[in-house]
This record gives sequence, structure tokens and C-alpha cells, in this order.
Amino acid sequence: MRSGTRLPERSFTLVLWLVALAFAGFLIGLGSLVVGDLPQVERRYTLDQFLDRPQAEASADALKRIRRELDDNRRRAEQAQLALEAARSASEAARETFANWLKTRDSTQRVDQDPGLVARTEQLDGLKAAERAVEERLEGLARTDLDLSHRAETAEAADAERRAAAQEKLDAAERGQELRVFGYRLALTLPLLALAGWLLLRRRHTRNWPFVWGFALAAAFAFFVELVPYMPSYGGYVQYGVGAVATLVVGRAVIGALHAYRERQSAAETRPDEERRTEIAVDQALLRLAKKVCPGCERPIDLANPEADFCPHCGLGIYARCPACDQRKSTFERFCYACGHRAAEAAAPGA
Repeated sequence: MRSGTRLPERSFTLVLWLVALAFAGFLIGLGSLVVGDLPQVERRYTLDQFLDRPQAEASADALKRIRRELDDNRRRAEQAQLALEAARSASEAARETFANWLKTRDSTQRVDQDPGLVARTEQLDGLKAAERAVEERLEGLARTDLDLSHRAETAEAADAERRAAAQEKLDAAERGQELRVFGYRLALTLPLLALAGWLLLRRRHTRNWPFVWGFALAAAFAFFVELVPYMPSYGGYVQYGVGAVATLVVGRAVIGALHAYRERQSAAETRPDEERRTEIAVDQALLRLAKKVCPGCERPIDLANPEADFCPHCGLGIYARCPACDQRKSTFERFCYACGHRAAEAAAPGA
């Protein structure tokens, strides 16, 4: 590919692009730290901040008291259960003893006149009454346990309702905080992106172009990469809304640029041939010719045809004869490659 760029200039350009990338890398690192630390300007919310503190403490104390009573009642129930088992064992043993005694007693004696039989019967009745008393105490403890459990469930349900209401307030506060932090990030990155766009439009061809491109790359990374993960969702409305607006803005800008480009090209094609060539830089023209497109209208042309000296689309002169040696050469080349004759318009602006 033919080009008017000197070989050392290409090396310098490569080094300057490395400088631009390094500058962009440092700016990206700095921007990542700043964007990541922006949430620290907001205080962190907790659930306790949205609870009625006196009511919550009273409810917690009441629930602790009910649970302690539940634990005490269940321990007493366990002790009563052990006492009931002991009473049943004693009653069962006494009945077995009484049954064995009856087998050995004289069958001719009258029951109502037998003092031993009466005493043993009274003893069995006493054991049965003690067993029943333990059962009644155990039933009372069970009723108390049921009542305490119901009270605990009621207190827990009320506490859960209060915490659910506080959680809704916490979620709303966090959503507002998230939106504010996103606004901080957007207020930081959007001006950088706008400044980068302005620099690219106005300063990308200056001697400091590596820093312009480095800053532009860093600003684009901060806006499109660093900002997107922090974009609030709210069910996707914000993300899809921002995406639709951004697409609309970019689409309108591209459409405007396309129409402006077509208007410029149409206006350029009406001007004289030599005037149009002076507005096209030599390197740009040779680069387009290497791609087999017209340097003026950028439409494809057949460069292999030795008789095709003009663009068939816009009429721009592509090739001409050298006035010194009559060799066919590009009209954008400064010197004839056959005889070295300098082109008359080499000193014109844009050449």
C-alpha cells in the first residue's frame, strides 16, 4: 500500500498510541476508585433505624419473658412427667402385691371384716389418688404451655408485621439512596464523556492527540463499563428506559451525521476538480485509493483499468499524465515516481 507517511513517523505514531493506551489505563484505574468510593458519601441504612424503638424493645422484652415462662413450664412438665411415671410404677407395684396377697388370703373370711384387706385397699386408693393428682398437674401444665405458646406466636406475628413494615421503608430508602449514588456517578461520568467528545471533535488532530484519545477511551470506559453495573433496576424500567433514550440519541446523531455527510458530498461534487483535490489530504487520498475507492465520493472504482482516469461517480480526476515524462500517475502524489517531477499543486493547502 502506497502512503506518504515516513517510516520513522509510523514508529513514533505506534509509540504515541501506546502512550495513549497507558494514559487511558491510569485514568481508568483512577476513575474506578472514584466511582467505587462514591457510595461512601451516603450513610448505610439498617432495619433498626425504621423500627419504633420503644415499641420494639417492649415487644422483645415481652417475648423474652414469655419464652422464659415457656421454658420454666416445660421443665416443670418434664418433672411432673417423671413424677407421674414414678406414681404409676408405685401404684402398679402395689396392685401386684395386693393381687398376690389375695391369692394367699383365707377365702372364707368376710371382706368387710378383714382389716388387712381394708388397709391395702385404702393404700391402693391413696396411690391412685396421688397418680391422678400428678396427672391433673401435668394437664394444667399442658394448658399453660398451650396458652404461652399462643401468646408467643401472637407476639412473634406482631413483631414480624412491624419488621415487614420497617423492611418496606428500608427498601424504599435504599432504592432512593441507590438512585442518588447513581446520580452522583452519572454527574461525574457524563461531563467526562461530553468533554471527551468535544476533544475528539476539536483536538484529535493536534500534537497532543495521544492524550485526547487516552482521555476519550477512559471516559468511554467509565461511562459504558463502570457506570452500567451500578445502574438501578426498579424492575428493569430504568435500564430499559435509559437504553431506549441512549439508542434514540445515538440513532438520531448517526442519522444526522449521515445526512450531513451526504449533503457535504453532494456539495463537494459540484465544485471544480482541482478545488476538490486540494481539500483532500494526500495520505487520506492514497489510503482510499489503496482500498479501491474514490478519494472524493468514497465509492468503488476500477483502478485496474488503465484508461480510468476519472471517477465515474463524481468526476474527480484520479490519474493524469506527468507533464515532464508523460507517465501516468495519481493526481494526489507530490512527485512523479518515474522522473521525480514535482506536481504543480503540491504546495496547495491540504496537500
